[in-house]
Amino acid sequence: MIPRVKRARQRRVIPLEVRANVRVSPSFRRLTFGGPALAGFTSPGLDHAVRLFFPRAGQEGLWLPSLHNDAWMAETLFQPVSRRPWVRTYTVREHRPEQRELDIEFALHGDQGPASAWAARARPGDPAGMFEEGYSYLPPDRAGTRLLVADESALPAALSVLAGAPPDLTGHAYLEVPTAADIRADLARPDGVRVTWLPRDSRDGPHGEGHGDGHGAGDGESGGAVPGALALETVRHATGLGTPAYTWVAGESKLVTGVRRHLVGQRAVPKRDIAFVGYWRHGRASPG
Repeated sequence: MIPRVKRARQRRVIPLEVRANVRVSPSFRRLTFGGPALAGFTSPGLDHAVRLFFPRAGQEGLWLPSLHNDAWMAETLFQPVSRRPWVRTYTVREHRPEQRELDIEFALHGDQGPASAWAARARPGDPAGMFEEGYSYLPPDRAGTRLLVADESALPAALSVLAGAPPDLTGHAYLEVPTAADIRADLARPDGVRVTWLPRDSRDGPHGEGHGDGHGAGDGESGGAVPGALALETVRHATGLGTPAYTWVAGESKLVTGVRRHLVGQRAVPKRDIAFVGYWRHGRASPG
C-alpha cells in the first residue's frame, strides 16, 4: 500500500546524537536527538515521518549515506552488512528548533526487533542519523468529522495529529496499546474529538478519554493478541461513528486494510477520503 505523502523538495541525511532516553510507559520510550545539523530542519507536526539510522550491535560508530533525496537507499544497500546501519521509519513526536532537538517515541517489543533493543539501551552521546520522509495526514479543506485509528506503532503519529488539531475539530480516535498502563492521561486533543483507548490486556473493555463512546469488541484481548485486531473489531462495531469526512488509519497491515474495507463497504466512505498507512506486517521483519 502506497499512501499519498507530502515531502519537502530537498531532503538530506542529518547526523544526530542521543541526548536523553526516558521511559514514558511500560511499552514506550521517548528518545531525544540533537545536533548542529538540525539547523534549518522544519517539521509540520502531524505524522511527519523520518528514516532513523542507528548502529547494529558490535559496530563501532555509525556510517551514514552522503547522497540526497532517495539516492541514499541504493548507497546504503551497497554497503556490506558489517558497515551498514539499521534503518527504520519513525514519527517526529516533538521538534524544538531553537534547541536543535527532536523527540521520537519507540514502541518496545523486548529484544524481538533491532530498533526496540537499541532504543532500550541507547544512552546520551550515542550516534544516530535521520532522513526526512514526509507526512500522509492530508485532510481536505471542507469541514466534517475526522476518524483516527492507530495501534501502538502509529500511536506517536496519532498523538501528534491530535495535539496539532484545530480546537473546533470533531471526530473519533481509536488508539490501541499493549497495556492499560500505556494510556496517556495528559492527552492533548480538541474537546470535540472522542478518544477511545483500547488496551489489549484490559478485561474491562475500552477506556474512554473525555467523550469516549464506550463501544468495543467485548471483554478485551490479552497482551499476546495480534496488534491491531482489537482496534479493527472496535471500529467495525462502533455506533455513532457515522460517515467520517476524512479518515487516517495507520499501523499493522491487516488493521489498515481492514478498516479501509469496512469504511468503504459498510459505511459508504469514498476511498479518496481515507488515508491508510501500513507501518508493519505481523510476523514479518522489516528489511534493513
